[in-house]
Amino acid sequence: MLEPYIVITSKVFEGYLTIDLYGDDNIDTMSIRSQNYGPRKLNEFFSKHAVFTVEELDRFLSARGSGNPNTRKSLLTYYRNQGRVIPIRRGLYATVPLGGDPTSSPVDPYLVVAKMTPDAVLAYHTALEFHGKAYSVYMRLHYVSARKSLPLRFQSHEYLRAPVPPPLRAKGKKMFGVTSRKRSGVLLRVTNLERTFVDVLDRPDLTGSWEEIWRSLESVEFFDLDQVVAYVLLLENATTAAKVGFFLEQHKETLMVDDAHLDPLRCQRPRQPHYFERGKRQGCRWVKDWNLLIPINILHKSWGEVL
Repeated sequence: MLEPYIVITSKVFEGYLTIDLYGDDNIDTMSIRSQNYGPRKLNEFFSKHAVFTVEELDRFLSARGSGNPNTRKSLLTYYRNQGRVIPIRRGLYATVPLGGDPTSSPVDPYLVVAKMTPDAVLAYHTALEFHGKAYSVYMRLHYVSARKSLPLRFQSHEYLRAPVPPPLRAKGKKMFGVTSRKRSGVLLRVTNLERTFVDVLDRPDLTGSWEEIWRSLESVEFFDLDQVVAYVLLLENATTAAKVGFFLEQHKETLMVDDAHLDPLRCQRPRQPHYFERGKRQGCRWVKDWNLLIPINILHKSWGEVL
């Protein structure tokens, strides 16, 4: 049985996009003026929205005289049939370039993750990759959002939400260290290098191995250390403060770190010895200055050695 308002036929004739709809046991015809939101204008929309939500398409149509949701549904069905758009998940679509094959056209994963929720922020290893500082390329992408969102698998990539750190949410600082970028017409948000540096040490489980983390962070030539310290203090996590302090002290010369940056972090270090890596109790050495039990391979950066 056909659902209401399913496109039966569609064609462009004398300046109109004519779509025949099945609804209420009848065939209705809806003609859409090309000059308002027919093929020419929609191609303009597609050219500026490589990935888009139905809400964005609704705003585009409403600005041109139609707030009818059936119009949007019909247009999406028409252009899906034409191979111009492909569904990513409910309410989210990707545009296929003119002449492209909808079955094989790759969709930029950064654009997808940016549209997973209205407040999505590329973060953790995904932010490192976006900034060109990741040691490896992952097929799993993480974003921070205050809104719950189910995991997604699309075109061999996996998209996973991480919650906003509670201290940031409590202090109204969810967007601390977040910058906006445009990519293929899509506005996206991504944590800057300073916040990303702290985040990957705070949540290594969302980034990868310690070798991956160390090699990625060591590729960054400069950090605004005042912002790094400010963000660490916002998080109010003693272990994270000590991890950041240890990394900065280990790279004191290359990152031009002085005591003015290390002292606030020392004040936040744990009062009792903490393990650098949760669950990693073997092969560690106590570093008194940071009150951390740090794995030997991290202390000596020995992951590249052949034993």
